[in-house]
Amino acid sequence: MLSYSSAQIRTLRLRSSVSRSLSPKIRSYLSKDSTLRARITSCGFTLTSIGSISSATTTTMASAEEARMPPAIPPPTPPVTKFKIALCQLAVTTDKEKNIAHARQIIESAAAKGAKLILLPEIWNSPYSNDSFPIYAEDIDTGGDASPSTAMLSELSRSLKITIVGGSIPERSGDRLYNTCCVFDTDGTLKAKHRKIHLFDIDIPGKMTFKESKTLTAGETPTIVDTDVGRIGIGICYDIRFQELAAIYAARGAHLLCYPGAFNMTTGPLHWELLQRARAADCQLYVATCSPARDTGSSYVAWGHSTLVGPFGEVLATTEHDEAIVISEIDYSLIEQRRTYLPFQTQRRGDLYQLVDVQRLGSTKSG
Repeated sequence: MLSYSSAQIRTLRLRSSVSRSLSPKIRSYLSKDSTLRARITSCGFTLTSIGSISSATTTTMASAEEARMPPAIPPPTPPVTKFKIALCQLAVTTDKEKNIAHARQIIESAAAKGAKLILLPEIWNSPYSNDSFPIYAEDIDTGGDASPSTAMLSELSRSLKITIVGGSIPERSGDRLYNTCCVFDTDGTLKAKHRKIHLFDIDIPGKMTFKESKTLTAGETPTIVDTDVGRIGIGICYDIRFQELAAIYAARGAHLLCYPGAFNMTTGPLHWELLQRARAADCQLYVATCSPARDTGSSYVAWGHSTLVGPFGEVLATTEHDEAIVISEIDYSLIEQRRTYLPFQTQRRGDLYQLVDVQRLGSTKSG
């Protein structure tokens, strides 16, 4: 007998309209498992006749749409088809004011070269360490003097008429700290704020041990945002290892995934490029990453190699480990072309597997 948690039961949303979206196999499990039905009832859901749903649909061939729940949304028509992106691989120091001033100069230089979208690194205003996070953290919601890093980004996005995916900085909210990415539109508006969902807690004996959870709290929400350069899904560093998050963004119609990240000298050479290309090829969209420049004198040494990957999983632009501005062109027309060449988006087996977007499913049924 299958075992389900209460949280998993809630994601199923077993009212009739959602039940029709479930694969035949899941409906079959529900029709046979009286314990599961009892637990669903205890969670406050009203069940339609599971048996009738099952018998009415088991003979229906599952479609590719059923592999995504709710069904995937096609990417919207972007405001622009082609534009330049700048990956700003910044050198980070222990001087916060210097980091902010330097980031300003680099962003201005990138915009002068024609970039319409700027991507900054993970933790660009602070050393990457648990000791530093509480010291350098900013109150982003309060803004102004309480968050000089985001105030600068907002000012530049407005004055330069560019979109900025502002890497990440330590954020203080109440008594909690987060690793947070802010997205600013061309009018200086804070369009979205992504708190790193998957905290970097690893232990590779003799090579790399780090536990962000010692100081940071995990975010709770996937972040996708419509901007003047298209629909962008946001992840931070370790988030890139979780293909489910990228798949949710693709199913929400993203054109581009942006991952500010600081892979290290152990995981960087092994997985940094591999994961970027995998996410791009899996989802058939663009993936952009931005790392801090390498500082061999710091307690955490970043791998560097900020990269743009195209929807075929091909590396379009990259750099080494020193400070650099990587400028490359994004052409969204290639997304549809690549998906026509390899149409696996329409070849999924909803009768065998499903990806459930819990947040979107909940908002769809409560609306």
